[in-house]
Amino acid sequence: MSHNSYGHLYRVTTWGESHGPAIGCVIDGCPPGIRLDAADIQAALDFRKPGTSKFVTQRREPDTVEILSGVFEDDRTKGQVTTGTPISLLIRNVDQRSKDYADIRDKYRPGHADFTYDAKYGLRDYRGGGRSSARETAARVAAGAVAEKVLAHVAGAVIIRACLVQVGKVTIDRARFDWAETARNPFFCPDPVAAEAFEAAIEKARKAGSSLGAVIEVVAAGVPAGFGAPVYGKLDADLAAAFMSINAVKGVEIGAGMRAAELSGEENADEIRIRKKRPHFLSNNAGGILGGISTGQEIVARFAVKPTSSILTPRRTITAGGEETEITTRGRHDPCVGIRAVPVGAAMMAAVLADHALRHRAQIGDKKAMKSAR
Repeated sequence: MSHNSYGHLYRVTTWGESHGPAIGCVIDGCPPGIRLDAADIQAALDFRKPGTSKFVTQRREPDTVEILSGVFEDDRTKGQVTTGTPISLLIRNVDQRSKDYADIRDKYRPGHADFTYDAKYGLRDYRGGGRSSARETAARVAAGAVAEKVLAHVAGAVIIRACLVQVGKVTIDRARFDWAETARNPFFCPDPVAAEAFEAAIEKARKAGSSLGAVIEVVAAGVPAGFGAPVYGKLDADLAAAFMSINAVKGVEIGAGMRAAELSGEENADEIRIRKKRPHFLSNNAGGILGGISTGQEIVARFAVKPTSSILTPRRTITAGGEETEITTRGRHDPCVGIRAVPVGAAMMAAVLADHALRHRAQIGDKKAMKSAR
């Protein structure tokens, strides 16, 4: 199976399966001299790990990360720093229950990658989906934590935040939007009223043995103008590809996104004035990207996650032998996989921006040149 890597200069290769002994990633292209400890990565992983509430899968994985290579510590560095060589990260699996999947080994789960993996490779890992499992995203979150360190080193202060703005048909009220609220509820929701509605909707779906989809919003502030390249190196194209590579994601939009089709030219155009001798945009329908290049505004993206396909309600399907049958997927599953996709979205934003920061520096110059474009 090829295509397990993403990025150009900041390049990440993830490896491992949901029910294997471990998962992890190898990061190539991280500059030397950046402070990096396991605790820096662990903080991000703790937001994504399973078993944190009744609204996510009850699989108990500590997601403890181990740094196997790419760092060095001695009296001169006075702390652990990156060496510029590949960074290998390992996260052990400790709570697999493969027996939960024994009765579906020959059945294709509707909505899963079972059929397509079998059609392409002639085999599939029925124990949780193998590489198609959301378990793989833990490695992405680890790589995203390192990417944020790279961003700070190369481009200065960039703040990346993500939140849940819709669950099923329930959406937040933008008038109540407060980033601080995302730390006060298990849904990473910026609206306290919507968070209560999310809880009711997810609990109803969970008790019914069903699931709900969600929309995640990711915002990056402090990104300098100039990241990205015209035509085939567009920042928004790379972001869209990164978000679409996350399991269960079925749609991505930047800025106004699909709503831009409803706007007039006058409404959609982000007019520009001068404030404090700097360009100042009066709106941000472009989501901080024009012509594939960052404008210096906040980069705003959203992606839609489908309902978890593993549900208790019987569904019609076929067997690997071509027989029609029904399937009920048991085991420990997220009633709304979008909850744990929030830190994954932030991680993918960080990885793409780190890659573009290094690409920009390679073509244009050092971080002083980038700061002059703010």
